[in-house]
Amino acid sequence: MFEHKERLDREIVAMRVARELPDGGYVNLGIGIPTLVSNFVSEESVVFYHSESGVLNCGPLADEDEQDIDLINAGGQFLQTVPGMAFFSSVDGFAMIRGGHVDVTVLGAHQVSATGDLANWMLPERGVGNIGGAMDLAAGAKTVIVAMEHTDRSDNPKIVQECTFPITGQGCVSLIVTDIAVIRPTPQGLVLEEVAPGWEPGEVQLLTGAPLSISPALKEYEL
Repeated sequence: MFEHKERLDREIVAMRVARELPDGGYVNLGIGIPTLVSNFVSEESVVFYHSESGVLNCGPLADEDEQDIDLINAGGQFLQTVPGMAFFSSVDGFAMIRGGHVDVTVLGAHQVSATGDLANWMLPERGVGNIGGAMDLAAGAKTVIVAMEHTDRSDNPKIVQECTFPITGQGCVSLIVTDIAVIRPTPQGLVLEEVAPGWEPGEVQLLTGAPLSISPALKEYEL
């Protein structure tokens, strides 16, 4: 069955997202697949990474022999040092988000709706959640990109007509990058722009809980 077709690795999803980061932009990376994105940004590009824990211009994830307990991102992962790295209070870190100074945030998600609503802070069946900086980022970042698996562990769609999980932000998602497709929420609905190698649009649709329009420029996943 196509449900068991090979899907793209988390690193490939992160590599695809890296293409969306603007040169000279201020970027916040969430927990999970998003934390990998900094490893795939072109050396020719300058990206200023921001963390709500109070870091700006942080490097990519540190190698094991470079880890420093005092240099971590909001997910508790170790960061490489780079020239010009700045440290400040988390109050200032959140003020930067709330002031609209973050150009792009890349977040994971439990669900994204057909209208770009985001649910990523609680799994109701577990009864636990962690808001962290997600609500501030969903509301304050200029562009919100979701990087996630297309379905959950039970193969239930994570892209749905309406979110049934608690909402993080309404209509905030600009682009969805999954392990089988790239989908853009628009006022007219979800548009399928790219598919993973070996996948057909109809197969992506069957694993998506909301109708997809196919872009006239549909292409294979581009890295």
